[in-house]
Amino acid sequence: MLTALDDEYDQANAFDLGADDCLTKPFSFVVLAARLRALTRRMAPDRDRPLTVGDLRLDPSTHRVHRREVEVTLTAREFALLHYFMQRPGDVVSKTEILESVWDPDFAGDVNIVEVYVGYLREKVDLPFGCDPIQTVRGGWLPTLTPPATPLTGGAVGVVGRGR
Repeated sequence: MLTALDDEYDQANAFDLGADDCLTKPFSFVVLAARLRALTRRMAPDRDRPLTVGDLRLDPSTHRVHRREVEVTLTAREFALLHYFMQRPGDVVSKTEILESVWDPDFAGDVNIVEVYVGYLREKVDLPFGCDPIQTVRGGWLPTLTPPATPLTGGAVGVVGRGR
């Protein structure tokens, strides 16, 4: 809260009414920036909390992924893509959305790189465990990420990026 009321009782009242912080005028922009950084740090632990979808667990703070208690080793980009998918289970996500969020909004390379990395994820996170929870649908991918009731049989369709 930014206020011209500099009396200690006014500040105490602001805290009692729910203010997280109180800065009185006149104030230093250096102090304001430092307080904003501190508030941002307080919110960071929620952003790094582990995600669990079905039998898949991703821990952003340690960069570890487990499926059925088995650790799965991923590259940094594969980890970022899986993290993006796990934050949106059940939402269709397009190549453009993935490129802007996982790569860079100004990415100038081939957009098919997304398909390659989805293939890498399928090879590491899905196929060894007999499931295919990253579904290809019109317009992008549907990351349900929950394993089917019975394991899949037969080969996977549309897996790219072999020989990596």
